[in-house]
Order: sequence, then C-alpha cells, then structure tokens
Amino acid sequence: MIAGYLSGTSLLHRTPAAVKLAALAVLSLLILPLKDPVLLAMALAVVLMAYAGFGRRGLRRIGQWRSLVPLLVLIAALQAWAASLEVAAVSVLRIAVMVLLADLVTLTTRLQDMMDALVVPLRPLARFGVDPQRLSLAVALVLRFVPVLLESWRGREEAWRARSPRRPGLALVGAFFTGALATADQVAEALDARGFSTPHPPSEKAEAP
Repeated sequence: MIAGYLSGTSLLHRTPAAVKLAALAVLSLLILPLKDPVLLAMALAVVLMAYAGFGRRGLRRIGQWRSLVPLLVLIAALQAWAASLEVAAVSVLRIAVMVLLADLVTLTTRLQDMMDALVVPLRPLARFGVDPQRLSLAVALVLRFVPVLLESWRGREEAWRARSPRRPGLALVGAFFTGALATADQVAEALDARGFSTPHPPSEKAEAP
C-alpha cells in the first residue's frame, strides 16, 4: 500500500513535506483561474518533465493514470458540446496538471513525513475532541490509496481484456470494489495491530471531579 512512494535523492525528495504540500496548495490556486490552453499545456509539459527526471520509474508512474483517460475524454466531449473546444481543452489540461502535481507530492514524500506535516495545521482541532495524529494518518492514507487503486483497476482491466473480447462490464466494477474493500480491511487490521485504534487514556484533568 505504501508503494506510492518512490525512493530517491532528488531535490523533490529532499524538500520538506510541509513545503511541498504548501506549494501544491498555492499552485492549485494559481492553476484554477487559468483559461489559456497554451499556458496549461506548458504547465503539463513541466510536470511531465519532472516525472521523466525519475527515469523509467517515473514514466511507469504516469502510465498508472491511463485509467483516467476515459473520464477525461468524457469531460472533454461534454465541455465541447456545451461550450467550445477551447473550454474542453482547458478543463482536461487543468485536471491533468492538478492530478499529476498531487501525485508528484505523494511520489516523493514518505507517509510518515506527510503525516508529520499534516498534523501541525490539524492540531487546533484537538480542542474539539479530534485526534490530529489519526486525522493526519487518514488524509495521508487517502493520498496514498489513489495511485494504488488506479493500478488495481488497470490490472483488472488488462486481465479482463486478455480473457474476453468484450468491454469491461459491471462484473469488473464489482470485483474492483470488492478488492478495494479487502485492501481497506487489511490496512485497518494492520493499523489496529499497531495500536492506532486504541483510545488515548483520559487526562488527569478529565478524571478530576
């Protein structure tokens, strides 16, 4: 499940997780209002170059997002029908850039480093009874799970096409969700074995009459 991390010593790997998460938030805010497909295409080219810098492993990671192509094609078709080809190109490019940027962060950030970075802004929620450590773990796991689930879908889709000339149907969707739930159960059991489900003991202040 932690296969989303790609070990290395690049500049992105050495950059603190908090800096990368903050940069991702800022870049997302800057990309959202862009309506020039040329600028978005240039941004996508820069992101793809960053992946290419990791060699075959980075290019293989881009290949995991092939499952997203049908959705992008559908969005492009709807946008072209409702607005124009330029709007369709802008929508697809914007989604591609933002998704790959977010994945680039998970690709170069260890799970524990991401949790440590997330727990700081989540710490004020402790006043409302929320455990920042657990919440940061949940957020980090969600980010980690996305590429893992995409790879799972791609593997099942290739296995289906190898056995049948028909397009993947509802049976594949059911098998995918069954596998995803099984993986979630395995992760939950692993976390439970490490004591993450054990409630924190009440503080002395709470026990005082």
